[in-house]
Amino acid sequence: MIELVDIVKRFGELTVLEKVSVAIAEGTVTALVGPSGGGKSTLLRCVNLLEIPTSGTVRIGEQALSFAPERRVTMAEVQKLRRQTGMVFQNFQLFPHRTAVENVMEGLVTVLKWPKARARARAMELLDKVGLAFKADAWPATLSGGQQQRVAIARALAPSPRVLLCDEPTSALDPELSGEVVEVLGKLAAEGTTMMMATHDLRLASKIATEVVFLEGGKVVEVGPAGALFSRPQRERTKRFIATLSGGG
Repeated sequence: MIELVDIVKRFGELTVLEKVSVAIAEGTVTALVGPSGGGKSTLLRCVNLLEIPTSGTVRIGEQALSFAPERRVTMAEVQKLRRQTGMVFQNFQLFPHRTAVENVMEGLVTVLKWPKARARARAMELLDKVGLAFKADAWPATLSGGQQQRVAIARALAPSPRVLLCDEPTSALDPELSGEVVEVLGKLAAEGTTMMMATHDLRLASKIATEVVFLEGGKVVEVGPAGALFSRPQRERTKRFIATLSGGG
């Protein structure tokens, strides 16, 4: 179970998240959708503490960490929670001086101190899972955007995280290349990988999400099963947003 309770995030005088609470069951996929600036990427980054919440509680499995303006969390506390997550970024963020397989191995060797042979075996297993074992020794610059993002997904999965976090995983890709990434994420979802993703890609969200959270102005407007929320949204604001995404407005 991943649980966010009353998450507030402020940057100076600007409140980006206002008492947001979301619960995610193991083995499900939750899509955070909403207009740009609504807070979805910030909320996602609060889960693995790339952004430290101003207040509220983040729980991942047995680990929980509470925040308050007057409380300074330690790096040890942050790392304990962060190591249960894997992060896929919008712009891949592969190491340009490492091959595909070395990118996937990097965290296992440098952070978890795995022997190189074991790390390479795990990396090859994951590259095979995302359909890129044949590109193991390729440099990132020689890969298409879709292939780079698939390597990034393999890298995020390498340490067997409790939850895979995806921040706009298809937004930097054209439709054909994004289809590759949607297919891989769909396969992971079918295998029961717990995922939370911020996305404006309706195809991605409707295909693989089990739950959808619609955020606007840093607040949760509507939450529901993906099928119901996309086909029969309850709130007028959600209806307008879905219509613009699907070309109906």
